Amino acid sequence: MSQVLQAEPGVVRPRRAADDAEPAAHPVLPRLWQAALLIGLLSWLYFPTVTRLLAQWWHDPNFSHGFFVPLFAGFLLWQDRLRLAAIKPHPSWAGLPTLIFGLFMLVVGQLGAEIFLSRLSLLIVMAGLIGFLAGWNFFHAVLFPWAFLLLMIPIPNIVFSQITFPLQILASKLAAATLPWLGVPVLRQGNVILLPAMALEVADACSGIRSLMSLVTLSIIYGYVMEHSLRMRVVLALAAVPIAIVANSLRILGSGLLVQYWDPDKAEGFFHTFQGWIIFVASLGMLYLLHRCIRMIWPEKAWPEKKTEP
Repeated sequence: MSQVLQAEPGVVRPRRAADDAEPAAHPVLPRLWQAALLIGLLSWLYFPTVTRLLAQWWHDPNFSHGFFVPLFAGFLLWQDRLRLAAIKPHPSWAGLPTLIFGLFMLVVGQLGAEIFLSRLSLLIVMAGLIGFLAGWNFFHAVLFPWAFLLLMIPIPNIVFSQITFPLQILASKLAAATLPWLGVPVLRQGNVILLPAMALEVADACSGIRSLMSLVTLSIIYGYVMEHSLRMRVVLALAAVPIAIVANSLRILGSGLLVQYWDPDKAEGFFHTFQGWIIFVASLGMLYLLHRCIRMIWPEKAWPEKKTEP
Protein backbone atom coordinates (compact mmCIF):
# COMPACT_ATOMS: atom_id res chain seq x y z
CA MET A 1 0.00 0.00 0.00
CA SER A 2 2.77 2.38 0.87
CA GLN A 3 4.59 1.55 -2.33
CA VAL A 4 1.47 2.38 -4.33
CA LEU A 5 1.06 5.72 -2.57
CA GLN A 6 4.66 6.58 -3.15
CA ALA A 7 4.38 5.73 -6.84
CA GLU A 8 1.29 7.88 -7.47
CA PRO A 9 3.00 11.31 -7.30
CA GLY A 10 5.43 10.21 -9.94
CA VAL A 11 2.67 9.36 -12.40
CA VAL A 12 2.43 12.09 -15.05
CA ARG A 13 -0.79 12.30 -16.99
CA PRO A 14 -0.11 13.02 -20.68
CA ARG A 15 -1.30 16.47 -21.78
CA ARG A 16 -3.74 16.72 -24.61
CA ALA A 17 -3.67 19.38 -27.30
CA ALA A 18 -7.21 20.36 -26.38
CA ASP A 19 -6.07 21.27 -22.86
CA ASP A 20 -3.74 23.89 -24.29
CA ALA A 21 -6.22 25.17 -26.86
CA GLU A 22 -9.23 25.69 -24.55
CA PRO A 23 -7.87 28.51 -22.36
CA ALA A 24 -6.69 30.53 -25.38
CA ALA A 25 -9.96 30.16 -27.26
CA HIS A 26 -12.23 31.67 -24.61
CA PRO A 27 -10.85 35.25 -24.50
CA VAL A 28 -10.57 35.57 -28.29
CA LEU A 29 -14.10 34.74 -29.36
CA PRO A 30 -15.84 37.25 -27.07
CA ARG A 31 -13.55 40.01 -28.31
CA LEU A 32 -14.32 39.15 -31.94
CA TRP A 33 -18.06 39.09 -31.29
CA GLN A 34 -17.93 42.34 -29.38
CA ALA A 35 -15.94 44.01 -32.14
CA ALA A 36 -18.31 42.69 -34.83
CA LEU A 37 -21.40 43.86 -32.95
CA LEU A 38 -19.91 47.27 -32.22
CA ILE A 39 -18.79 47.83 -35.82
CA GLY A 40 -22.17 46.65 -37.11
CA LEU A 41 -24.01 49.05 -34.80
CA LEU A 42 -21.82 51.98 -35.84
CA SER A 43 -22.30 51.11 -39.52
CA TRP A 44 -26.06 51.25 -38.99
CA LEU A 45 -25.80 54.61 -37.20
CA TYR A 46 -23.62 56.21 -39.87
CA PHE A 47 -25.31 54.76 -42.95
CA PRO A 48 -27.38 57.92 -43.68
CA THR A 49 -24.36 60.16 -43.08
CA VAL A 50 -22.12 58.18 -45.41
CA THR A 51 -24.73 57.93 -48.18
CA ARG A 52 -25.27 61.70 -48.16
CA LEU A 53 -21.51 62.21 -48.24
CA LEU A 54 -21.17 59.96 -51.30
CA ALA A 55 -24.02 61.83 -52.99
CA GLN A 56 -22.25 65.16 -52.45
CA TRP A 57 -19.02 63.80 -53.92
CA TRP A 58 -20.96 62.69 -56.98
CA HIS A 59 -23.02 65.83 -57.57
CA ASP A 60 -20.73 68.62 -56.30
CA PRO A 61 -17.64 69.15 -58.52
CA ASN A 62 -15.94 71.09 -55.72
CA PHE A 63 -15.58 67.89 -53.69
CA SER A 64 -15.38 65.16 -56.33
CA HIS A 65 -11.85 64.41 -55.15
CA GLY A 66 -13.40 62.80 -52.08
CA PHE A 67 -13.65 59.47 -53.91
CA PHE A 68 -9.85 59.21 -54.06
CA VAL A 69 -9.27 59.93 -50.37
CA PRO A 70 -10.55 56.66 -48.80
CA LEU A 71 -9.05 54.69 -51.69
CA PHE A 72 -5.59 56.10 -51.01
CA ALA A 73 -6.02 55.63 -47.25
CA GLY A 74 -6.90 52.00 -47.90
CA PHE A 75 -3.84 51.67 -50.12
CA LEU A 76 -1.65 52.99 -47.29
CA LEU A 77 -3.09 50.42 -44.88
CA TRP A 78 -2.59 47.62 -47.38
CA GLN A 79 0.97 48.75 -48.01
CA ASP A 80 1.76 48.62 -44.26
CA ARG A 81 -0.22 45.44 -43.62
CA LEU A 82 2.83 43.43 -42.50
CA ARG A 83 4.00 46.12 -40.10
CA LEU A 84 0.50 46.54 -38.69
CA ALA A 85 0.06 42.78 -38.28
CA ALA A 86 3.24 42.66 -36.20
CA ILE A 87 1.88 45.18 -33.68
CA LYS A 88 0.55 43.42 -30.59
CA PRO A 89 -2.92 44.72 -29.72
CA HIS A 90 -3.28 46.42 -26.34
CA PRO A 91 -6.98 47.34 -25.99
CA SER A 92 -7.42 50.44 -23.90
CA TRP A 93 -10.43 51.66 -21.95
CA ALA A 94 -9.17 55.17 -22.70
CA GLY A 95 -10.63 54.79 -26.18
CA LEU A 96 -14.15 54.56 -24.76
CA PRO A 97 -14.44 58.29 -23.83
CA THR A 98 -13.27 59.22 -27.34
CA LEU A 99 -15.85 56.86 -28.80
CA ILE A 100 -18.62 58.33 -26.64
CA PHE A 101 -17.56 61.88 -27.51
CA GLY A 102 -17.75 61.03 -31.22
CA LEU A 103 -21.26 59.64 -30.78
CA PHE A 104 -22.22 62.79 -28.87
CA MET A 105 -20.98 64.86 -31.85
CA LEU A 106 -23.16 62.72 -34.13
CA VAL A 107 -26.26 63.37 -32.01
CA VAL A 108 -25.58 67.12 -31.84
CA GLY A 109 -24.97 67.25 -35.57
CA GLN A 110 -28.19 65.39 -36.34
CA LEU A 111 -30.28 67.54 -34.00
CA GLY A 112 -28.76 70.78 -35.27
CA ALA A 113 -28.73 69.71 -38.93
CA GLU A 114 -24.96 70.32 -39.00
CA ILE A 115 -23.74 67.75 -41.49
CA PHE A 116 -20.09 68.74 -41.09
CA LEU A 117 -20.20 67.88 -37.38
CA SER A 118 -21.88 64.55 -38.12
CA ARG A 119 -19.27 63.65 -40.71
CA LEU A 120 -16.38 64.72 -38.50
CA SER A 121 -17.76 62.55 -35.72
CA LEU A 122 -17.21 59.53 -37.96
CA LEU A 123 -13.44 60.01 -37.74
CA ILE A 124 -13.58 60.67 -33.98
CA VAL A 125 -15.55 57.47 -33.47
CA MET A 126 -13.11 55.63 -35.70
CA ALA A 127 -10.18 56.84 -33.57
CA GLY A 128 -11.91 55.83 -30.34
CA LEU A 129 -12.83 52.44 -31.77
CA ILE A 130 -9.23 51.73 -32.80
CA GLY A 131 -7.92 52.76 -29.39
CA PHE A 132 -10.59 50.75 -27.58
CA LEU A 133 -10.12 47.53 -29.56
CA ALA A 134 -6.45 47.61 -30.60
CA GLY A 135 -4.76 50.23 -28.43
CA TRP A 136 -3.25 53.66 -28.97
CA ASN A 137 0.04 52.22 -30.23
CA PHE A 138 -1.90 50.76 -33.16
CA PHE A 139 -3.69 54.07 -33.69
CA HIS A 140 -0.33 55.85 -33.83
CA ALA A 141 0.72 53.42 -36.57
CA VAL A 142 -2.33 54.34 -38.69
CA LEU A 143 -2.32 58.04 -37.80
CA PHE A 144 -1.42 59.30 -41.28
CA PRO A 145 -4.15 57.34 -43.16
CA TRP A 146 -6.65 58.42 -40.49
CA ALA A 147 -5.64 62.09 -40.74
CA PHE A 148 -5.72 61.92 -44.55
CA LEU A 149 -9.41 61.01 -44.35
CA LEU A 150 -10.10 64.56 -43.14
CA LEU A 151 -9.74 65.68 -46.77
CA MET A 152 -12.81 63.66 -47.76
CA ILE A 153 -15.11 65.80 -45.58
CA PRO A 154 -16.43 68.91 -47.38
CA ILE A 155 -15.76 72.09 -45.46
CA PRO A 156 -18.79 73.94 -43.99
CA ASN A 157 -20.62 76.35 -46.26
CA ILE A 158 -19.79 79.37 -44.10
CA VAL A 159 -16.07 78.58 -44.32
CA PHE A 160 -16.42 77.77 -48.02
CA SER A 161 -17.91 81.22 -48.68
CA GLN A 162 -15.21 82.97 -46.68
CA ILE A 163 -12.51 81.26 -48.75
CA THR A 164 -14.23 81.55 -52.14
CA PHE A 165 -14.76 85.32 -52.26
CA PRO A 166 -11.13 86.34 -51.51
CA LEU A 167 -9.98 83.86 -54.15
CA GLN A 168 -12.41 85.41 -56.65
CA ILE A 169 -11.03 88.89 -55.99
CA LEU A 170 -7.40 87.72 -56.11
CA ALA A 171 -7.90 85.85 -59.39
CA SER A 172 -9.70 88.89 -60.87
CA LYS A 173 -6.85 91.22 -59.87
CA LEU A 174 -4.16 88.99 -61.34
CA ALA A 175 -6.03 88.52 -64.62
CA ALA A 176 -6.93 92.22 -64.90
CA ALA A 177 -3.29 93.17 -64.31
CA THR A 178 -2.00 90.74 -66.96
CA LEU A 179 -4.52 91.21 -69.80
CA PRO A 180 -3.37 94.77 -70.71
CA TRP A 181 0.14 93.41 -71.34
CA LEU A 182 -1.42 91.22 -74.06
CA GLY A 183 -3.25 94.09 -75.70
CA VAL A 184 -6.63 93.61 -74.03
CA PRO A 185 -8.00 96.74 -72.29
CA VAL A 186 -9.90 95.86 -69.13
CA LEU A 187 -11.77 97.53 -66.30
CA ARG A 188 -12.25 95.54 -63.12
CA GLN A 189 -15.18 96.04 -60.80
CA GLY A 190 -14.92 93.61 -57.92
CA ASN A 191 -14.95 90.14 -59.41
CA VAL A 192 -16.23 91.36 -62.79
CA ILE A 193 -13.73 92.10 -65.58
CA LEU A 194 -15.16 94.44 -68.23
CA LEU A 195 -13.76 93.65 -71.67
CA PRO A 196 -14.54 95.53 -74.90
CA ALA A 197 -16.60 92.59 -76.16
CA MET A 198 -18.39 91.55 -72.98
CA ALA A 199 -18.23 91.44 -69.20
CA LEU A 200 -16.35 88.48 -67.77
CA GLU A 201 -17.54 87.50 -64.31
CA VAL A 202 -15.32 85.42 -62.06
CA ALA A 203 -17.99 83.20 -60.54
CA ASP A 204 -17.72 80.76 -57.65
CA ALA A 205 -16.74 77.95 -60.01
CA CYS A 206 -13.85 80.07 -61.27
CA SER A 207 -12.62 81.13 -57.85
CA GLY A 208 -10.08 78.33 -57.71
CA ILE A 209 -11.47 76.61 -54.63
CA ARG A 210 -12.23 73.48 -56.66
CA SER A 211 -8.73 73.17 -58.08
CA LEU A 212 -7.23 74.23 -54.75
CA MET A 213 -8.82 71.41 -52.73
CA SER A 214 -8.18 68.81 -55.41
CA LEU A 215 -4.59 69.94 -55.89
CA VAL A 216 -3.87 69.89 -52.14
CA THR A 217 -5.16 66.32 -51.99
CA LEU A 218 -3.12 65.21 -54.99
CA SER A 219 -0.01 67.03 -53.76
CA ILE A 220 -0.15 65.08 -50.49
CA ILE A 221 -0.49 61.84 -52.45
CA TYR A 222 2.34 62.87 -54.77
CA GLY A 223 4.59 63.83 -51.86
CA TYR A 224 3.97 60.54 -50.08
CA VAL A 225 4.69 58.44 -53.15
CA MET A 226 7.66 60.40 -54.50
CA GLU A 227 9.36 61.59 -51.30
CA HIS A 228 10.81 60.13 -48.11
CA SER A 229 11.49 63.44 -46.40
CA LEU A 230 8.73 64.75 -44.17
CA ARG A 231 9.87 68.33 -44.74
CA MET A 232 9.65 67.97 -48.51
CA ARG A 233 6.18 66.47 -48.22
CA VAL A 234 5.04 69.47 -46.19
CA VAL A 235 6.61 71.87 -48.71
CA LEU A 236 4.82 70.20 -51.63
CA ALA A 237 1.49 70.26 -49.79
CA LEU A 238 1.84 73.99 -48.98
CA ALA A 239 3.00 74.78 -52.52
CA ALA A 240 -0.35 73.56 -53.85
CA VAL A 241 -2.01 76.78 -52.60
CA PRO A 242 -0.03 79.34 -54.67
CA ILE A 243 0.08 76.96 -57.63
CA ALA A 244 -3.72 76.67 -57.64
CA ILE A 245 -4.09 80.48 -57.45
CA VAL A 246 -1.68 81.07 -60.33
CA ALA A 247 -3.24 78.32 -62.44
CA ASN A 248 -6.74 79.67 -61.93
CA SER A 249 -5.58 83.16 -62.89
CA LEU A 250 -4.23 81.65 -66.11
CA ARG A 251 -7.65 80.12 -66.74
CA ILE A 252 -9.35 83.50 -66.41
CA LEU A 253 -6.63 85.04 -68.56
CA GLY A 254 -7.27 82.43 -71.26
CA SER A 255 -10.99 83.14 -71.14
CA GLY A 256 -10.32 86.85 -71.60
CA LEU A 257 -8.11 86.18 -74.62
CA LEU A 258 -10.76 83.93 -76.16
CA VAL A 259 -13.38 86.63 -75.69
CA GLN A 260 -11.19 89.36 -77.19
CA TYR A 261 -9.50 87.59 -80.10
CA TRP A 262 -11.80 84.75 -81.05
CA ASP A 263 -15.49 84.56 -80.17
CA PRO A 264 -17.25 85.42 -76.89
CA ASP A 265 -19.62 82.49 -77.36
CA LYS A 266 -16.71 80.08 -77.76
CA ALA A 267 -15.34 81.14 -74.38
CA GLU A 268 -18.38 79.59 -72.70
CA GLY A 269 -19.65 76.03 -72.59
CA PHE A 270 -17.35 73.27 -73.78
CA PHE A 271 -14.23 75.39 -74.19
CA HIS A 272 -14.64 76.85 -70.71
CA THR A 273 -14.92 73.39 -69.15
CA PHE A 274 -12.16 71.94 -71.33
CA GLN A 275 -9.93 74.86 -70.41
CA GLY A 276 -10.45 74.01 -66.74
CA TRP A 277 -9.11 70.49 -67.33
CA ILE A 278 -6.09 71.88 -69.17
CA ILE A 279 -5.32 74.27 -66.33
CA PHE A 280 -5.62 71.48 -63.77
CA VAL A 281 -3.16 69.33 -65.71
CA ALA A 282 -0.89 72.36 -65.94
CA SER A 283 -1.12 72.70 -62.15
CA LEU A 284 0.13 69.15 -61.73
CA GLY A 285 2.95 69.95 -64.15
CA MET A 286 3.92 73.01 -62.11
CA LEU A 287 3.93 70.90 -58.94
CA TYR A 288 6.26 68.40 -60.59
CA LEU A 289 8.57 71.14 -61.90
CA LEU A 290 8.71 72.74 -58.47
CA HIS A 291 9.67 69.41 -56.96
CA ARG A 292 12.43 68.91 -59.53
CA CYS A 293 13.76 72.46 -59.03
CA ILE A 294 13.92 72.06 -55.25
CA ARG A 295 15.77 68.79 -55.64
CA MET A 296 18.24 70.38 -58.03
CA ILE A 297 18.98 73.22 -55.60
CA TRP A 298 18.87 71.09 -52.46
CA PRO A 299 19.66 67.43 -53.18
CA GLU A 300 18.07 64.70 -51.12
CA LYS A 301 21.12 64.41 -48.86
CA ALA A 302 20.65 68.05 -47.82
CA TRP A 303 17.30 67.16 -46.21
CA PRO A 304 18.14 65.29 -43.00
CA GLU A 305 14.85 63.48 -42.66
CA LYS A 306 14.80 60.39 -44.82
CA LYS A 307 12.46 57.45 -44.93
CA THR A 308 10.17 59.07 -42.42
CA GLU A 309 7.18 56.95 -41.58
CA PRO A 310 3.99 58.99 -41.39
